[in-house]
Amino acid sequence: CETAEAGDNVGALLRGIEREGIERGQVLAKPGSITPHTKFEANVYVLTGEEGGRKTPFFAGYKPQFYFRTTDVTGGITEIRASDGNKAEMAMPGDNLKVTVELLPEMPVAMDEGLRFAIREGGRTVGSGVVTKILA
Repeated sequence: CETAEAGDNVGALLRGIEREGIERGQVLAKPGSITPHTKFEANVYVLTGEEGGRKTPFFAGYKPQFYFRTTDVTGGITEIRASDGNKAEMAMPGDNLKVTVELLPEMPVAMDEGLRFAIREGGRTVGSGVVTKILA
């Protein structure tokens, strides 16, 4: 295929760039069209044990992996809110929630609102989410 559209995953040959200078998960984009971020709000769904997810709740401070496009990034859930916006003490399997996520500062991700991601723990997916607001 010789064409690609926004959102497509592609392989590209880039002249003047060494293979060692590229890492999995990096984004090729028009300059200024997307920027890296480390803090955002998201709507998430926590998978149940029957769906292959957690069997126990998690709390603010939970530090899973967040899988964006093709790469895992470590981060933490710093705030949990119910879908109505009220603060929640914990996230139970099967819950739909609003959360605030902070990624490690040395691991920013090129993102914008609407980017989907998976929440992973020990190599398995335990939740899914969509970025709703960029904070930093």
